[in-house]
Amino acid sequence: MIITQTPLRASFAGGGTDLPAFYEREEGAVVSTAIDLYVYLAAHRLFEPKIFLKYSRTEVVTRLDEVQHPLIRECMRICGCEGPIELTSFADIPSQGSGLGSSSSFAVGLINALHAFQGRTASAETCAALACEVEIGKLQEPIGRQDQYAAAYGGLNLLRFRAGGGVEVNKIPLGRDARQHVEQRMLMYYTGITRSASDILAEQSRNTQSQEDKFNLLRRMRDQAYTLAERLQCGEYHAIGEVMHEGWLMKRQLAQKISNPEIDTLYQAAIDSGATGGKLLGAGGGGFLLFYCEPEKQPALRQALSALREVPIHLENQGTRVIFYND
Repeated sequence: MIITQTPLRASFAGGGTDLPAFYEREEGAVVSTAIDLYVYLAAHRLFEPKIFLKYSRTEVVTRLDEVQHPLIRECMRICGCEGPIELTSFADIPSQGSGLGSSSSFAVGLINALHAFQGRTASAETCAALACEVEIGKLQEPIGRQDQYAAAYGGLNLLRFRAGGGVEVNKIPLGRDARQHVEQRMLMYYTGITRSASDILAEQSRNTQSQEDKFNLLRRMRDQAYTLAERLQCGEYHAIGEVMHEGWLMKRQLAQKISNPEIDTLYQAAIDSGATGGKLLGAGGGGFLLFYCEPEKQPALRQALSALREVPIHLENQGTRVIFYND
């Protein structure tokens, strides 16, 4: 039995510049952090020569080609694992449309589990790169590369994306006091709205390629990531709220379905209640709202968003890891 634990992520700046429509022209950059919400994958060797999968549905097949779940099938294929095996997944949040990178965390955690199942150790780079190859290369998902690397490496990072798909991970160190300072000012809420990130990202990529004003917006959002990384290393943690607010105002202009009147109303209510900034996490359209708010103003913000479910979060310093191994 093998069990992996892989964190989800929250991004602060630069989202969208990890798409090839941007980084094939100019370097992209994102500041993001892993958080203490997780995807778990359990792998168990079956006695019978079958592949037994349990996720939101159940599959029992005899050959890898018969697996219906595309992400599982292609991750097994790229890892050279054809069974017999039983795979079960669990997650701390809704598995689709959350904006927290759950699909990529699933892929990263599964690749880690499959390597361990076969007696091999997979580095963070291996897990992230193979997850990108499966999601972007094999399955042609119109997504970026930040989620896979955030899930694999963990921590607070400046991620830099280069032409050809190369990714550089630059850790942004935070001591215990700094970590607590940031965590005490982060409030996250579930909107209850799920959506297809692929549709929004596909439209955003088309707009980036065809409209120079959209590309220029992304260039400014990329530069925000560089600036935020520098300010965080100087101890200017309040910059998180400022940069998220400026970035969200720009991001809403990249594609039609990134926001909607309901989300705009919720966001404005939080700002009016004292949040210095925030954003809808992920591609947009639904999922989770993240805000940066000083402690003395948080009661007013909580009252303004009392109709939503608050989800407490902390920063997670570790990436995907095997938490149980019994060969």
